[in-house]
Amino acid sequence: MRRVVLFLIGVLVSLGFLLPANAQQDFLPEVYTREHISNKQPVPYSYVREADVVWAKDIFRIIDLRQKQNLELYYPLQPIGDRMSLVGLLLYGIDNEGIRAFSTTDVRNEFVVQMTKDDIDESFGAGIDTLKVPDVNTGLLVEQIIRTERKVDEVKQIMLKEKWFFDKNHSVMKVQIVGICPIRIYAQKDDQNMPTDIILKQKTFWVYFPEVRPILANHEIFNRNNDAQRISFDDYFWQRRFDSYIVAESNVYDNRTINSYALGMDAQLESEKVKEWLFDMEHDLWEY
Repeated sequence: MRRVVLFLIGVLVSLGFLLPANAQQDFLPEVYTREHISNKQPVPYSYVREADVVWAKDIFRIIDLRQKQNLELYYPLQPIGDRMSLVGLLLYGIDNEGIRAFSTTDVRNEFVVQMTKDDIDESFGAGIDTLKVPDVNTGLLVEQIIRTERKVDEVKQIMLKEKWFFDKNHSVMKVQIVGICPIRIYAQKDDQNMPTDIILKQKTFWVYFPEVRPILANHEIFNRNNDAQRISFDDYFWQRRFDSYIVAESNVYDNRTINSYALGMDAQLESEKVKEWLFDMEHDLWEY
């Protein structure tokens, strides 16, 4: 009996060596299965009564994706597994998860006019384009129609709309992100479809931040110091790990931006002035 058992074990082992490598085992890119971020839910907002809000202000700020601290939002330009850039993730949510995109034409209310897929493609420079290419036989320039993809890599800035308010029930200044707007920065092209020295900035669309929080909570963002301690996009914004500067506040002039009345160093000083004003307001609203 013992000989029969040993014989069967030897046959099974020999068959195992004869099987293809992918039939013997499943190769995993990690030594463990990542389950935390994919099953994570966004932290719910605390309930706020209107009577508890004694002061509030709308703030618009810019996150420059070219800053070193913000590179985690810009890369990867192409998806690596489940990891995507912020703009790539937003577009994925719009195309597949039913997230709504709103037009940037309404300056008073960013979440009124809903955009279609064609509108989004147009805002990202995608669609049918005509190029002049040399003919291989004659050498003359002939028109060739091609379809261009969305130029996600041209999104170099992100605009945030925030609501700052003082909650007297907890005696603390709070801030909640209301919307996200990717901004394309690209060179204008001439009649020959060649880039010029003129740089254009274009707002692409607005998304309502509470609506995109579930998909932001389920996708991780790169951690340059520790691959085992990555956080979600929602945590990144919740913990305010980004570097940014203020470009506008709610005002009587239809929320005009700082660069409409100040340029260069004056605009930077005005941005810092609004930032210090928010800091002082939090302390001034305390009661001792």
